[in-house]
Amino acid sequence: PTTERAEKTRTELFAKLKEELDIHARIEESVFYPAIKQAAETREIVLEGFEEHHVVKMLLKELEAVPVDTEQWTAKLKVLQENVEHHVEEEEGEMFQKARQVLSEEQINDLGARMEEEKKKQQQKMSAAGA
Repeated sequence: PTTERAEKTRTELFAKLKEELDIHARIEESVFYPAIKQAAETREIVLEGFEEHHVVKMLLKELEAVPVDTEQWTAKLKVLQENVEHHVEEEEGEMFQKARQVLSEEQINDLGARMEEEKKKQQQKMSAAGA
């Protein structure tokens, strides 16, 4: 059985993880994906990215509904972890490589700045909501 302290820690860590993943998905979906979605080379992988985000969001929602001290919660978290790892691997490998083929250096730098800006905005929004 999980101790109360462990449950509290799990709950806090999960809240942090959920916030990070929500922000990650929002930034990509509002800034990065639209920038490379139209190009033939990157269209398919962007569509996959949207679907992977969808799966992650569903798992996060389900995890919120399940008590953290259950085996089901632990199993779901493991599946979430595997999904996120796969998504990150695919992005850092295939997606970013293909993005470099369809975007200029200038566009990449501009996107990076816009994503950073959006991240700050989302973090402020989240901390305002949590305060």
